[in-house]
Amino acid sequence: MAILKKDLQAVKRDIKALDNKLEKLLKAFEPMSKVKKVAKKKTVKKAKPAKKASARKAAAKKAPARKAAAKKAPAKKAVAKKKASQATATDKILRIIKRSQKGVDVPTLKKKTGFDDKKVRNIVFRASKEGKIKKSGRGVYVGA
Repeated sequence: MAILKKDLQAVKRDIKALDNKLEKLLKAFEPMSKVKKVAKKKTVKKAKPAKKASARKAAAKKAPARKAAAKKAPAKKAVAKKKASQATATDKILRIIKRSQKGVDVPTLKKKTGFDDKKVRNIVFRASKEGKIKKSGRGVYVGA
């Protein structure tokens, strides 16, 4: 009985320790949610009063933010251009299939692209399901 009593006391201490940790975590996250709510309320309160000094400060604070957003936009456009120039594996295989008049088989696609067998077969399967290519014979594919 004494051993059981000690074990129960140890479990009780562990539960209290876990409860304290949980309370600390909840307190840590609580200010974050309050900050968001307070920030929303403050922006609404600042917009309502028509004070000249506060309006100037608000305008001064907002101007740099707009410039920063304008600087970020060209960087995103440059990234988009790079993505457009890269052809995907599916694009490469579809281009080869559409060029051929008689059709192309998988070993020929493997030689021309350098992809492994499984990759080529998966791309061909997906493209045929989407209706981009058709089978003209056993193992021979042509553009749709």
